[in-house]
Amino acid sequence: MTIIPAIDLKDGKCVRLRQGRFDSVTVFNDDPVSQAQRWEASGAARIHVVDLNGSVQGKPVNLAYVEEIVRAVRVPVQVGGGIRDRPTILTLLDIGVDTVILGTLAAKEPEKVLEFLELFPGRLAIGIDARSGFVAVEGWEESTQILASELAARFDSAGPASFVYTDIERDGMMKGPNIESTREFAGSTRTNVILSGGISELADVAAALPLEHVGVKGIIIGRALYDGRIDLREALEMAEKMQ
Repeated sequence: MTIIPAIDLKDGKCVRLRQGRFDSVTVFNDDPVSQAQRWEASGAARIHVVDLNGSVQGKPVNLAYVEEIVRAVRVPVQVGGGIRDRPTILTLLDIGVDTVILGTLAAKEPEKVLEFLELFPGRLAIGIDARSGFVAVEGWEESTQILASELAARFDSAGPASFVYTDIERDGMMKGPNIESTREFAGSTRTNVILSGGISELADVAAALPLEHVGVKGIIIGRALYDGRIDLREALEMAEKMQ
């Protein structure tokens, strides 16, 4: 199980939102590059970056900061937020991003995403953000009537690198992850799943680690790392002991 620290970018700063709401923003670091270096120094084997402005505007806004982060660390960086077309995917891969995460596009234009999965084998992940089991898009501003498991089924056989599954109702709320919904989602797909949202203490990490047996291969942690509720080194050690 890989423990993945998150860097959410808004206006060039490292922030966290509550339930994806842009009216509930906390700035944790004015320098996202130094934050990425800090996570790497603490032992992170991968870093998760989201362009929050891009997710709403439908195009990358913090691309310069993403590039700086990629250049500043040696570990793989996965990036999502506002990625809607082939040129953007190519740009991100060209600057050294390891995995590009497609979210809104997967729900709205699945055929295009299937084409991209064929063009960029092993380099694209699908971000599935769910509220009460249904997919939310456009930076979580818009809900759909598509079940998360149904969306995953559209891409399962096309070879995405992973599904990044986020329970929006738990994200940034420090209430713990939705273990059962994640277990149900992971059990519905053959693709590796990365859990995101709600990890608030080491006990939550311990509760999520057994999900590896149903295909959850990564855990993204955000706010709990920034406010000191979880020490990244301790979380990494816990995950290593479970192997």
